[in-house]
Amino acid sequence: MKSFALRLVFWQKMYGRHGLPWQTREPYLVWLSEIMLQQTQVATVLDYYPRFVAAFPNVQALAAADEDEVMGLWQGLGYYSRARNLHKAAKQVVTEFAGKFPRSRIELQTLCGVGRSTAAAIAAFCFDARETILDGNVKRVLCRVLALDGHPTNKTFEQLLWRTAESLLPEDAADMPAYIQGLMDLGATVCKRSNPICATCPMSDICLARAQNRICELPRKKTTTTIKNLVLFWLIMRNAEGALFLHKRNAKGIWGGLWCVPCLDSLQQLYELAAEFGLSANELNEGAEISHRLTHRQLQILPFSALINAESSVNSLSIAGKWVLPENLADYGLPRPLHAYLSAAQGNLF
Repeated sequence: MKSFALRLVFWQKMYGRHGLPWQTREPYLVWLSEIMLQQTQVATVLDYYPRFVAAFPNVQALAAADEDEVMGLWQGLGYYSRARNLHKAAKQVVTEFAGKFPRSRIELQTLCGVGRSTAAAIAAFCFDARETILDGNVKRVLCRVLALDGHPTNKTFEQLLWRTAESLLPEDAADMPAYIQGLMDLGATVCKRSNPICATCPMSDICLARAQNRICELPRKKTTTTIKNLVLFWLIMRNAEGALFLHKRNAKGIWGGLWCVPCLDSLQQLYELAAEFGLSANELNEGAEISHRLTHRQLQILPFSALINAESSVNSLSIAGKWVLPENLADYGLPRPLHAYLSAAQGNLF
Protein backbone atom coordinates (compact mmCIF):
# COMPACT_ATOMS: atom_id res chain seq x y z
CA MET A 1 0.00 0.00 0.00
CA LYS A 2 2.42 2.61 -1.29
CA SER A 3 -0.05 5.50 -1.02
CA PHE A 4 -0.49 5.10 2.76
CA ALA A 5 2.52 7.22 3.78
CA LEU A 6 1.94 9.94 1.18
CA ARG A 7 -1.73 10.26 2.16
CA LEU A 8 -0.87 10.39 5.85
CA VAL A 9 1.88 13.01 5.53
CA PHE A 10 -0.35 15.27 3.41
CA TRP A 11 -3.29 14.86 5.78
CA GLN A 12 -1.20 15.59 8.87
CA LYS A 13 0.22 18.78 7.41
CA MET A 14 -3.25 19.97 6.46
CA TYR A 15 -5.48 18.67 9.25
CA GLY A 16 -3.31 17.16 11.99
CA ARG A 17 -2.53 18.57 15.40
CA HIS A 18 -0.08 21.48 15.42
CA GLY A 19 1.15 23.84 18.10
CA LEU A 20 1.53 21.30 20.89
CA PRO A 21 4.35 22.46 23.22
CA TRP A 22 6.40 19.31 22.63
CA GLN A 23 6.30 19.51 18.82
CA THR A 24 9.95 20.42 18.53
CA ARG A 25 13.26 18.95 17.38
CA GLU A 26 14.73 19.11 20.88
CA PRO A 27 15.20 15.48 22.06
CA TYR A 28 14.83 16.27 25.77
CA LEU A 29 11.42 17.89 25.29
CA VAL A 30 10.20 15.16 22.93
CA TRP A 31 11.38 12.41 25.27
CA LEU A 32 9.71 14.04 28.26
CA SER A 33 6.40 14.33 26.42
CA GLU A 34 6.54 10.76 25.14
CA ILE A 35 6.99 9.42 28.66
CA MET A 36 4.19 11.61 30.03
CA LEU A 37 1.83 10.62 27.22
CA GLN A 38 2.14 6.91 27.94
CA GLN A 39 -1.36 5.82 29.01
CA THR A 40 -2.24 9.46 29.69
CA GLN A 41 -4.45 11.80 27.68
CA VAL A 42 -3.03 14.84 25.91
CA ALA A 43 -5.28 17.22 27.89
CA THR A 44 -3.82 15.95 31.17
CA VAL A 45 -0.22 16.20 29.95
CA LEU A 46 -0.80 19.77 28.75
CA ASP A 47 -1.35 20.67 32.40
CA TYR A 48 1.75 18.92 33.78
CA TYR A 49 4.25 19.40 30.96
CA PRO A 50 4.82 23.21 31.24
CA ARG A 51 5.38 23.02 35.00
CA PHE A 52 7.81 20.14 34.63
CA VAL A 53 9.80 21.92 31.92
CA ALA A 54 9.84 25.13 33.97
CA ALA A 55 11.35 23.23 36.91
CA PHE A 56 13.73 21.14 34.79
CA PRO A 57 14.43 23.04 31.53
CA ASN A 58 17.05 20.55 30.34
CA VAL A 59 18.27 17.02 30.98
CA GLN A 60 21.12 18.26 33.18
CA ALA A 61 18.68 20.00 35.52
CA LEU A 62 16.51 16.88 35.74
CA ALA A 63 19.50 14.62 36.39
CA ALA A 64 20.71 16.90 39.20
CA ALA A 65 17.28 17.15 40.86
CA ASP A 66 16.30 15.39 44.06
CA GLU A 67 13.99 12.42 43.48
CA ASP A 68 11.38 13.83 45.86
CA GLU A 69 11.21 17.02 43.79
CA VAL A 70 10.64 14.98 40.64
CA MET A 71 7.98 12.84 42.30
CA GLY A 72 6.31 15.94 43.72
CA LEU A 73 5.84 17.46 40.27
CA TRP A 74 4.58 14.12 38.97
CA GLN A 75 1.99 13.88 41.75
CA GLY A 76 -1.43 12.99 40.33
CA LEU A 77 -0.13 11.94 36.90
CA GLY A 78 -0.12 8.28 37.91
CA TYR A 79 2.06 5.32 36.91
CA TYR A 80 4.82 6.64 39.17
CA SER A 81 7.45 4.23 37.89
CA ARG A 82 7.57 6.52 34.85
CA ALA A 83 8.83 9.38 37.00
CA ARG A 84 11.49 7.25 38.67
CA ASN A 85 12.63 5.88 35.30
CA LEU A 86 12.62 9.40 33.85
CA HIS A 87 14.98 10.55 36.59
CA LYS A 88 17.26 7.54 36.10
CA ALA A 89 17.32 8.00 32.32
CA ALA A 90 18.27 11.68 32.70
CA LYS A 91 21.27 10.60 34.76
CA GLN A 92 22.15 8.06 32.05
CA VAL A 93 22.12 10.74 29.36
CA VAL A 94 24.43 12.91 31.44
CA THR A 95 26.85 10.19 32.52
CA GLU A 96 26.82 7.81 29.54
CA PHE A 97 26.15 10.17 26.62
CA ALA A 98 27.86 13.38 27.78
CA GLY A 99 24.52 15.14 28.24
CA LYS A 100 23.33 14.60 24.66
CA PHE A 101 20.58 12.22 23.65
CA PRO A 102 21.72 9.42 21.34
CA ARG A 103 20.41 9.61 17.79
CA SER A 104 19.64 5.96 17.05
CA ARG A 105 16.61 3.99 18.21
CA ILE A 106 18.83 1.17 19.46
CA GLU A 107 20.85 3.49 21.71
CA LEU A 108 17.75 5.35 22.87
CA GLN A 109 16.30 2.03 24.00
CA THR A 110 19.15 1.66 26.48
CA LEU A 111 17.67 4.52 28.50
CA CYS A 112 15.67 3.47 31.53
CA GLY A 113 11.93 3.34 30.77
CA VAL A 114 12.34 3.83 27.01
CA GLY A 115 10.89 1.03 24.89
CA ARG A 116 11.03 0.48 21.16
CA SER A 117 8.05 2.64 20.24
CA THR A 118 9.13 5.58 22.43
CA ALA A 119 12.70 5.37 21.12
CA ALA A 120 11.41 5.31 17.54
CA ALA A 121 9.28 8.41 18.13
CA ILE A 122 12.24 10.37 19.52
CA ALA A 123 14.52 9.26 16.68
CA ALA A 124 11.93 10.10 14.01
CA PHE A 125 10.85 13.47 15.43
CA CYS A 126 14.31 14.74 16.26
CA PHE A 127 16.63 13.04 13.76
CA ASP A 128 14.36 12.04 10.82
CA ALA A 129 15.12 8.37 11.45
CA ARG A 130 13.01 5.95 9.40
CA GLU A 131 11.60 4.16 12.45
CA THR A 132 8.00 3.29 13.18
CA ILE A 133 5.99 3.50 16.36
CA LEU A 134 3.38 0.94 17.41
CA ASP A 135 1.16 2.13 20.22
CA GLY A 136 -2.51 1.34 20.69
CA ASN A 137 -3.64 4.01 18.24
CA VAL A 138 -1.31 2.79 15.51
CA LYS A 139 -2.36 -0.83 16.00
CA ARG A 140 -5.98 0.22 15.56
CA VAL A 141 -5.24 2.12 12.35
CA LEU A 142 -3.27 -0.76 10.83
CA CYS A 143 -5.82 -3.40 11.82
CA ARG A 144 -8.62 -1.44 10.21
CA VAL A 145 -6.95 -0.10 7.08
CA LEU A 146 -5.44 -3.50 6.24
CA ALA A 147 -8.14 -5.68 7.84
CA LEU A 148 -5.57 -7.43 10.03
CA ASP A 149 -7.32 -9.78 12.43
CA GLY A 150 -5.59 -11.07 15.53
CA HIS A 151 -5.60 -10.88 19.30
CA PRO A 152 -3.77 -7.78 20.62
CA THR A 153 -1.91 -9.76 23.29
CA ASN A 154 -0.64 -12.39 20.86
CA LYS A 155 3.12 -11.92 20.37
CA THR A 156 3.14 -13.42 16.87
CA PHE A 157 0.40 -11.04 15.78
CA GLU A 158 2.24 -8.11 17.35
CA GLN A 159 5.37 -9.00 15.37
CA LEU A 160 3.25 -9.00 12.22
CA LEU A 161 2.06 -5.50 13.08
CA TRP A 162 5.66 -4.33 13.60
CA ARG A 163 6.71 -5.69 10.21
CA THR A 164 3.65 -4.17 8.56
CA ALA A 165 4.28 -0.78 10.17
CA GLU A 166 7.91 -0.83 8.99
CA SER A 167 6.84 -1.64 5.42
CA LEU A 168 4.64 1.47 5.28
CA LEU A 169 7.32 4.04 6.19
CA PRO A 170 7.78 6.95 3.76
CA GLU A 171 10.84 6.80 1.52
CA ASP A 172 11.84 10.42 2.19
CA ALA A 173 13.36 10.69 5.67
CA ALA A 174 12.35 14.37 5.80
CA ASP A 175 8.70 13.23 5.96
CA MET A 176 9.24 11.23 9.14
CA PRO A 177 8.17 13.84 11.73
CA ALA A 178 4.88 14.52 9.90
CA TYR A 179 4.35 10.80 9.29
CA ILE A 180 4.79 9.75 12.93
CA GLN A 181 2.69 12.67 14.15
CA GLY A 182 0.11 11.69 11.53
CA LEU A 183 -0.08 8.15 12.90
CA MET A 184 -0.70 9.56 16.37
CA ASP A 185 -3.23 12.13 15.17
CA LEU A 186 -5.18 9.76 12.93
CA GLY A 187 -5.65 7.19 15.68
CA ALA A 188 -6.45 9.74 18.38
CA THR A 189 -8.81 12.06 16.48
CA VAL A 190 -10.29 10.15 13.52
CA CYS A 191 -9.83 6.37 13.68
CA LYS A 192 -11.02 6.32 17.27
CA ARG A 193 -11.86 3.19 19.24
CA SER A 194 -15.56 4.06 19.21
CA ASN A 195 -17.42 6.34 16.83
CA PRO A 196 -14.60 6.70 14.28
CA ILE A 197 -15.03 9.57 11.83
CA CYS A 198 -14.61 7.58 8.63
CA ALA A 199 -16.02 10.35 6.42
CA THR A 200 -12.97 12.57 7.05
CA CYS A 201 -10.35 9.82 7.15
CA PRO A 202 -7.64 10.07 4.46
CA MET A 203 -7.69 6.26 4.22
CA SER A 204 -11.47 5.87 3.86
CA ASP A 205 -11.40 4.73 0.22
CA ILE A 206 -8.61 2.18 0.78
CA CYS A 207 -9.69 0.97 4.25
CA LEU A 208 -10.39 -2.75 3.99
CA ALA A 209 -12.24 -2.92 7.31
CA ARG A 210 -14.65 -0.28 6.05
CA ALA A 211 -15.11 -2.10 2.74
CA GLN A 212 -15.81 -5.32 4.65
CA ASN A 213 -18.04 -3.59 7.23
CA ARG A 214 -15.70 -4.65 10.07
CA ILE A 215 -14.84 -1.28 11.61
CA CYS A 216 -16.47 -2.17 14.94
CA GLU A 217 -14.91 -5.63 14.91
CA LEU A 218 -11.28 -4.59 14.39
CA PRO A 219 -9.01 -4.57 16.21
CA ARG A 220 -10.14 -7.39 18.48
CA LYS A 221 -10.90 -6.19 21.98
CA LYS A 222 -8.56 -7.12 24.78
CA THR A 223 -9.71 -9.60 27.38
CA THR A 224 -11.29 -7.76 30.28
CA THR A 225 -8.94 -7.56 33.24
CA THR A 226 -10.38 -8.56 36.60
CA ILE A 227 -10.52 -5.65 39.02
CA LYS A 228 -9.31 -6.63 42.48
CA ASN A 229 -10.71 -5.04 45.63
CA LEU A 230 -8.10 -4.01 48.17
CA VAL A 231 -8.75 -2.70 51.69
CA LEU A 232 -6.09 -0.42 53.20
CA PHE A 233 -5.81 1.35 56.56
CA TRP A 234 -4.27 4.80 56.97
CA LEU A 235 -2.77 6.01 60.24
CA ILE A 236 -2.95 9.81 60.06
CA MET A 237 -1.05 11.44 62.93
CA ARG A 238 -0.21 15.03 63.74
CA ASN A 239 2.05 16.20 66.55
CA ALA A 240 1.58 19.21 68.82
CA GLU A 241 3.06 21.52 66.15
CA GLY A 242 0.56 20.32 63.56
CA ALA A 243 3.14 18.34 61.59
CA LEU A 244 1.97 15.20 59.77
CA PHE A 245 3.89 11.92 60.02
CA LEU A 246 4.88 10.68 56.54
CA HIS A 247 7.04 7.88 55.26
CA LYS A 248 8.38 7.20 51.78
CA ARG A 249 6.87 4.13 50.15
CA ASN A 250 8.93 1.46 48.47
CA ALA A 251 9.62 1.95 44.77
CA LYS A 252 7.57 -1.13 43.87
CA GLY A 253 3.86 -1.40 44.50
CA ILE A 254 1.03 1.10 44.87
CA TRP A 255 2.19 4.74 45.01
CA GLY A 256 5.80 3.60 44.68
CA GLY A 257 8.30 6.27 45.71
CA LEU A 258 5.66 8.70 47.01
CA TRP A 259 5.36 10.02 50.55
CA CYS A 260 2.31 8.80 52.40
CA VAL A 261 0.89 8.39 55.88
CA PRO A 262 1.50 4.85 57.21
CA CYS A 263 -0.59 2.52 55.07
CA LEU A 264 -1.37 -0.88 56.59
CA ASP A 265 -2.99 -4.06 55.28
CA SER A 266 -5.04 -4.81 58.38
CA LEU A 267 -6.59 -3.14 61.40
CA GLN A 268 -4.37 -5.22 63.69
CA GLN A 269 -1.24 -3.89 61.98
CA LEU A 270 -2.58 -0.36 62.38
CA TYR A 271 -3.16 -0.86 66.11
CA GLU A 272 0.34 -2.29 66.55
CA LEU A 273 1.97 0.66 64.79
CA ALA A 274 -0.19 3.15 66.69
CA ALA A 275 1.06 1.58 69.93
CA GLU A 276 4.64 2.41 68.90
CA PHE A 277 3.56 6.07 68.97
CA GLY A 278 1.97 5.61 72.39
CA LEU A 279 -1.57 5.51 71.01
CA SER A 280 -4.28 3.12 72.16
CA ALA A 281 -7.11 1.94 69.92
CA ASN A 282 -9.53 4.20 71.82
CA GLU A 283 -7.49 7.29 70.86
CA LEU A 284 -7.92 6.68 67.13
CA ASN A 285 -10.72 8.49 65.30
CA GLU A 286 -12.13 6.54 62.36
CA GLY A 287 -12.98 8.66 59.33
CA ALA A 288 -15.28 8.06 56.39
CA GLU A 289 -14.20 5.36 53.96
CA ILE A 290 -12.34 6.55 50.86
CA SER A 291 -12.92 4.81 47.54
CA HIS A 292 -10.20 5.16 44.92
CA ARG A 293 -9.85 3.35 41.59
CA LEU A 294 -6.50 2.37 40.13
CA THR A 295 -6.08 0.63 36.78
CA HIS A 296 -6.53 -2.90 38.07
CA ARG A 297 -7.53 -2.30 41.68
CA GLN A 298 -10.43 -0.77 43.55
CA LEU A 299 -9.11 0.63 46.82
CA GLN A 300 -11.22 0.94 49.95
CA ILE A 301 -9.22 3.10 52.36
CA LEU A 302 -10.16 3.41 56.03
CA PRO A 303 -8.48 6.45 57.65
CA PHE A 304 -7.75 6.57 61.38
CA SER A 305 -6.47 9.84 62.83
CA ALA A 306 -4.93 10.86 66.11
CA LEU A 307 -3.08 13.69 67.82
CA ILE A 308 0.34 12.82 69.25
CA ASN A 309 1.17 14.53 72.55
CA ALA A 310 4.32 12.71 73.64
CA GLU A 311 6.19 12.28 70.36
CA SER A 312 8.06 8.99 69.89
CA SER A 313 11.58 8.97 68.55
CA VAL A 314 11.41 8.40 64.81
CA ASN A 315 14.56 6.29 65.05
CA SER A 316 12.90 3.82 67.42
CA LEU A 317 9.94 3.05 65.14
CA SER A 318 9.48 0.01 62.91
CA ILE A 319 8.63 2.38 60.05
CA ALA A 320 10.95 5.10 58.74
CA GLY A 321 9.49 8.56 58.36
CA LYS A 322 9.49 12.21 59.27
CA TRP A 323 7.20 14.90 60.64
CA VAL A 324 6.20 17.41 57.94
CA LEU A 325 4.52 20.75 58.65
CA PRO A 326 1.40 21.56 56.55
CA GLU A 327 3.12 24.44 54.76
CA ASN A 328 5.83 22.05 53.56
CA LEU A 329 3.57 19.30 52.21
CA ALA A 330 3.78 20.77 48.70
CA ASP A 331 7.44 19.72 48.64
CA TYR A 332 6.47 16.06 48.91
CA GLY A 333 4.82 13.89 46.29
CA LEU A 334 1.65 12.50 47.89
CA PRO A 335 -0.78 9.91 46.51
CA ARG A 336 -3.75 11.61 44.88
CA PRO A 337 -6.37 10.30 47.35
CA LEU A 338 -4.27 11.43 50.33
CA HIS A 339 -3.76 14.88 48.84
CA ALA A 340 -7.51 15.16 48.24
CA TYR A 341 -8.33 13.91 51.74
CA LEU A 342 -5.99 16.34 53.48
CA SER A 343 -7.19 19.25 51.31
CA ALA A 344 -10.81 18.47 52.14
CA ALA A 345 -10.08 18.09 55.86
CA GLN A 346 -8.39 21.52 56.07
CA GLY A 347 -7.02 20.89 59.53
CA ASN A 348 -10.24 19.46 60.95
CA LEU A 349 -9.02 15.87 61.24
CA PHE A 350 -8.58 15.84 65.01
